[in-house]
Amino acid sequence: MHRPEPLAGPTSALKSRTPAALALLASALLALAGCSKGGQDAGGPSMGRGGPGGAGGPPSGPGMGRGGPPPATVLVVNGQVRPFGPSLEAVGTALARESVDITSKVANTVTAIRFQEGQRVAAGSVLVELDRAQTAAALAEAEASLLESRNQFNRGRDLSVTQALSRAQLDQLETAVKTGEARVAAARSRLSDTVIRAPFAGRTGLRRVSLGSLVSPGTVITTLDDSSVIKLEFTVPQSFLGSLEPGLPIEARADGFGDRVFAGKLTTLDSRIDPVTRSIAVRAELPNADGAIKPGLFMTVRLRAKTTPTLMIPEEALVPEQGRTYVFVVRDGKAQRIEVRTGGREPGFVAVLDGLTAQDSLVVEGTQRVRDGGDVVAKPRA
Repeated sequence: MHRPEPLAGPTSALKSRTPAALALLASALLALAGCSKGGQDAGGPSMGRGGPGGAGGPPSGPGMGRGGPPPATVLVVNGQVRPFGPSLEAVGTALARESVDITSKVANTVTAIRFQEGQRVAAGSVLVELDRAQTAAALAEAEASLLESRNQFNRGRDLSVTQALSRAQLDQLETAVKTGEARVAAARSRLSDTVIRAPFAGRTGLRRVSLGSLVSPGTVITTLDDSSVIKLEFTVPQSFLGSLEPGLPIEARADGFGDRVFAGKLTTLDSRIDPVTRSIAVRAELPNADGAIKPGLFMTVRLRAKTTPTLMIPEEALVPEQGRTYVFVVRDGKAQRIEVRTGGREPGFVAVLDGLTAQDSLVVEGTQRVRDGGDVVAKPRA
C-alpha cells in the first residue's frame, strides 16, 4: 500500500535549495535594505503624517493657499440710456394713391380712342368717344320743346295782366317750362356720357377695346392709376398698437430692386382690429416720382415704433437659463446674478425693461467663471 509523502516544511525547503539559489536570495535582501536606507537619506526629514511634505499635509502649489482659489477677473461695462423703439417686420401690397377702371355708363359703340397705352394723362382729358348721333338728336328735340314752352309762358304772362288768362292757366305754362328745362338737362347729360374723360391725372393701362366695339356698363376700357405716391397696406399685431402713430418712418424693399430701400411714413390706422387674427391694418405712403413701384407689388416692410428713453446693454451680458434671462453685476467686489426683463433688440444690443439701472457694472466677459456672490476683480472693457 502506497502512502502519501509528507509535505516538506521550511527546513526541508531550504535544504533542497542549491547554494547558488541561496546566494541570489541573500543578494536581493541586501539590495532591498540599501534602497530603503537611501530613500530616507535623500528625503531628508521624516515624511510622517505631521511633516511638511507628508501624506497628511495640505497640497502645495500656486493658487492653493488657505483662502481658496483667487478671485476671477472679468470685464465690465455700463448700460446706455438712449431713444429706442421696438421694430417690426411685415409684408404688404403696394396700392396706387388713386386707381380706377375706365368704363362706360351706357351701352354704345366706340367711335374714337384718344389715349395711348401707358400714357400719362391730365385730369379731364378725353380718353374715349362713343356714338353720339342719337343722344344729340334727343337733345335738339328737348331744346325745341323748351323753347316752345317758354314762348307760351311769356304770352300767357302778358294776358294775365289784363286778366284774359287765369292764374291757374299761367301756373300750368310755368310748369311746362320747368319740365322742358329738366328734359334738356337730361339729354345733355346723356350726350356727355358719350365722351369718357380721365377723372384724375394718372397713367393709363392696357387698352381693352377697339374702334367699333360695343361696350356695355361695366365693360373695362382701360385702367387709370395715380402712382406718384404709393399706399402700402400691411397688418400689425395688436401688441404694437400702443407704439403706433401716424408719421412713424418705414422702410420697404421688393424683389427685383436689389438693395434699394424705399423710405416712407405711416399715415393711417384702421378703426378696427381683426377679431380672428388680432391684428390691425395700417397704411403707409411711399414717394414714387420715378414710377418704379407698380400697384400690386409685394413688398417687405420694416417699421420702427415711436422711441422712448430705454436702457440698452450688450447682448454678451445676457445669461439665459431655463427660459429666464439673467445678468451678472459687480457690487462691492462681488458678482450678483440678477434676473432682467428684455424688450426689443438692435445689432449688438438688447433693451432692458426692468431689473437694471444705468449705473450697474455688467459683466460682459468672464460670465462663465463667476458665481453668484463670488469675489471678482472687475476691469472696464476698452
